[in-house]
Amino acid sequence: MVLANLLLYTVFAYDLEREDFLKLLALYAGLFILLYKIIQFEKWNFKFLLVTGILFRLVFLIAIPNLSQDFYRFIWDGELINQGINPYLYTPNQIIEKSTIIIANSQELYDGMGSLSAKHYSNYPPINQLIFSISSFLGMGSILGSVIWMRVIIILSDIGTVYFGRRLLQNLNQSPHLIFWYFLNPLIIIELTGNLHFEGVMFFLFIWAVHLISKGKYLLAAPIYAASIMLKLVPILFLPLFLPLLGFKKSTFFYVAITVCSILFLIPFYSSEFATHYVQTVRLWFSNFEFNAGFYNLVKTVAVEHYEQKPWEVVKDYGDIVPLLTILIAFLLMVFRDKKSTQSILLSMLVLLSSYYFLSSTVHPWYIVFLVGLSLFTNYRFTLLWSGLVVLSYYAYSQPDFKENLWLLAIEYILVLGFLGYEIMKNHNILAVIRKNN
Repeated sequence: MVLANLLLYTVFAYDLEREDFLKLLALYAGLFILLYKIIQFEKWNFKFLLVTGILFRLVFLIAIPNLSQDFYRFIWDGELINQGINPYLYTPNQIIEKSTIIIANSQELYDGMGSLSAKHYSNYPPINQLIFSISSFLGMGSILGSVIWMRVIIILSDIGTVYFGRRLLQNLNQSPHLIFWYFLNPLIIIELTGNLHFEGVMFFLFIWAVHLISKGKYLLAAPIYAASIMLKLVPILFLPLFLPLLGFKKSTFFYVAITVCSILFLIPFYSSEFATHYVQTVRLWFSNFEFNAGFYNLVKTVAVEHYEQKPWEVVKDYGDIVPLLTILIAFLLMVFRDKKSTQSILLSMLVLLSSYYFLSSTVHPWYIVFLVGLSLFTNYRFTLLWSGLVVLSYYAYSQPDFKENLWLLAIEYILVLGFLGYEIMKNHNILAVIRKNN
């Protein structure tokens, strides 16, 4: 089974174009079936599963990502930093127009990132930019060299997630082998190591910080948690949820420490234009883009077909509402969660982030990574199903106009939400009541 996995990952890395949806789907399905069987047979064999997961990742080491072009922008930003240029102040279009600024492989990187990325300011937080800079420096002007170093950082982070994830699971009196549903998950391997997305590095820092908090070392956890925020921003959503766990006094110190550390991370990039450019770019993700959406597609269909709204007006108005709803959900979870335990807080985080993604107009496959990791510390596994079904969203890349198939997206969300509903009834003994009454 391991050899079969290695073969499928090799085909995925070196003989697949993202336009070939049927081949992508077949490879992905095969990998998930093998994942289930390997963990079923060897779930207590820690060394075997760890080595196996590392081998699967090493298959991608010298491959150029084939499902995402974001890495070109990563290297671009890293090259700018290494020349002392703030990546938040200029768009790639502006840099290309300035013939006085020359970076290694500039035209290849510019063409590779695409016109959409080229016309916007960088939206990657400071710790992410640090990784780009280190990888570009060690890559010594080679695109493949930079890619390899980014992969090394991502692989090491995944190994760190196994280490701290197992320890946290043990602290919560749960089976430590559960972490391998993350470490061996094809979505995690393909989207992180394969396509160079840094959600895994963010999750590593986050779970390290939560592990320290569970041990009462919340001040030691603060800079690590701040680094997680400054890598991908997502953990900032969870800050209110620590108040019931830590209490007012400890939470205050925790929040102040995170704020101070975050400011220190931001200082090297600060300028008068930084805030304006960054907020402008981040806002685009809420009000301009749409991909693999759940509830949003339902709202848009009703608004456009029955109320004659313009699609671009719907996404803009909807994008203004989602952050407010997310803040409201966070507040409700903070106030009404009665159990002051690490496991309860992790469940609240899963509820909050799941709600956000179900409501969001943009849910790229790699966004699910954090949910997969979070769910393993709770009694919910719908995210594992979602990690398998999210590949259906790649159908859009097989179309010349990137048009999504709403039927495929409907299958994805109906199955995920249906299984979530089943788990809610199961975990709250509703199924037992129904059986008893029948």
